[in-house]
Amino acid sequence: MTAPALEKPGAAAQPAPPAGEAAQPASARERGAAGRRTAGAPGRRRFLQAAWAVSLLAALITGFVGYLFTLSHLQERHFQSTAHKTFRDQLARAVAPTGAAGDGDPVALLDIPAIGLHQAVVVEGTTGRDLMRGPGHRRDTALPGQSGVAVVFGRGATFGAPFAELAKLRVGDRIEATTGQGRFTYTVNVYGDGDHPISDPARNRLVLVTGDSDWIPGSTVTVGARLEGEPEVNPGGRPATVPYDKALAADKGALATLQLWTLGLLGAVVAVTVLARIWHRSAAYLSLAPVVGALLWAVYENAAALLPNLY
Repeated sequence: MTAPALEKPGAAAQPAPPAGEAAQPASARERGAAGRRTAGAPGRRRFLQAAWAVSLLAALITGFVGYLFTLSHLQERHFQSTAHKTFRDQLARAVAPTGAAGDGDPVALLDIPAIGLHQAVVVEGTTGRDLMRGPGHRRDTALPGQSGVAVVFGRGATFGAPFAELAKLRVGDRIEATTGQGRFTYTVNVYGDGDHPISDPARNRLVLVTGDSDWIPGSTVTVGARLEGEPEVNPGGRPATVPYDKALAADKGALATLQLWTLGLLGAVVAVTVLARIWHRSAAYLSLAPVVGALLWAVYENAAALLPNLY
């Protein structure tokens, strides 16, 4: 009688491979699993690239909104401070402009106590870039205080929003304007909008214009005021307006500049990426961060010029 074979001590029973895999070595199974992982890698990579692109676009848009409603106000305030000193010096030396002036030059000071506007510097021109500096005088009209109609535009939401409360003016409110010819007082007497222009037979008056919304304006709000007392001489010789001077016009000339600044920004980002690979990463970021920030500011400023000039 033959005794049953005894298992060697320590030898564990090996489970039988599933049906259909008996002939497949372990290395082949591993290669199959690796192949399936590799097949899924391109899809995962594309997903991560798309997610990164969407996140970057969202960050740029968020930054632009932050620029419009925060940093643009600081930019306008800085210009106003500098321009106020310049214009006060011109008034003291009796050299402030009374006729045609250079684009963006200060030409008047505006006070509207009823809406909290004090000593706002009015610049020459009403393009989007001009109105980034403060209220703008339409170049083909009389200056405040002169014989004729003076027209002043102002933004209602961005870059200091000097005319944000313009619609709150009421009949009888006073407006003070200071130019190289003296100080003048206007009294509000009429209102209008894009569909109903102001109608006033008075010869010597001031018209203030802004957008009808603190989002993207679709029309205008206008306030008319009559000059108290006698006007000063209007020397005439005013230049004609340009297309970008009109209410709600976008400065399309900024598009080419925007493209150049955008290319510069992309180049700086590539330079940071390359430098971070061949140098210390933190040092690369710190050294080029100011450059990227300045280029991003220029991109945002030119993009803002493409918005309606009264925004």
